[in-house]
Amino acid sequence: MARPKVHLSGRKKTKPAKKLAMSMKLGRRPPSCEAFLSGYVLYSVRMKNCNSCGKCCETAGNGGLSASAEEIDWWATHRPDISRYVQDKKIWANPASGEYFARCPWLQKSPDGKKFTCDIYDDRPEDCRHYPVDIAQMVRDDCEMLEQRDLVDLKRAQKKLDAIMIDSRPPVGRRP
Repeated sequence: MARPKVHLSGRKKTKPAKKLAMSMKLGRRPPSCEAFLSGYVLYSVRMKNCNSCGKCCETAGNGGLSASAEEIDWWATHRPDISRYVQDKKIWANPASGEYFARCPWLQKSPDGKKFTCDIYDDRPEDCRHYPVDIAQMVRDDCEMLEQRDLVDLKRAQKKLDAIMIDSRPPVGRRP
């Protein structure tokens, strides 16, 4: 006999979840998480790590990204190859025509055509380092990190995204 599913969102409690809630209300020591959850199917946010699909970078054109004055100055000094694509603090402008590229010029497709890489990854602008900022941005760009189940509980999905991005940016709502 299969065990019932436990919904971690709290929206629908099954018998085991009700039993745990009741034992906690009565001041009883709840069973360990492992003992309680063993054998149960858990529904939670399962956002995937980046698979280098390049969709975010394909939308990073047409003057939609900017760079800080510090980044622009650093590029001018240390990376003139990047600096030449800056125009009025907007980035990825064609140096010859001044027109903005439709997508990031540093995005390169792998030989098998399945993944993308960034030619300036270590020196990419802060806008790129912070991407994705929120779930709405990921939906707009059709980001492959998202799974359908992530859209059921957006707050939980945002927390998961913030945890994944902890080394790149501060969590949403906690910016200086």
